[in-house]
Amino acid sequence: MMKTLVDGTGYYEKGPISSSLGDLVELESLDLSSNMLHGRIPTELTNLGFLEVLNLSQNNLAGSVPKGKQFNTFTNDSYIGNLGLCGLPLSNICDNDENTPAKFDGDDDEELDWRFSILMGYRCGLVLGVSLGYIVLTTGKPWWLVKIIERVQQRFAER
Repeated sequence: MMKTLVDGTGYYEKGPISSSLGDLVELESLDLSSNMLHGRIPTELTNLGFLEVLNLSQNNLAGSVPKGKQFNTFTNDSYIGNLGLCGLPLSNICDNDENTPAKFDGDDDEELDWRFSILMGYRCGLVLGVSLGYIVLTTGKPWWLVKIIERVQQRFAER
């Protein structure tokens, strides 16, 4: 069942976008284009996990485009005609001033977290590997490694 919110009443909406739209968690399509909306795009709209279509074009919206969940999938076409908007997917880069909303710990993208963890693991492994390699090469023959290999060869020879 497709759940859609379209302003098809024949009159224009004015003012900011209501943050209470974020409570419509099963909403699949949101079209608020060609109204007289102004202000920021509420970050509560990122709660719309089923949102497939978003059209906020031809309004007077400003600030940064929210990040997260479905908002990462929308293209530039969803925001055309809002000259005050900035951030991905738009080409306007946001300045780090009071117009940019503060980012909290819970706002981080999960993809960034696991990529950072993998990168840190590779770095630690590289440092450990280079350190052990240096120790082995400077001390000569690694007797502990030779003993392990000899034990494994003996076990295979017995079979």
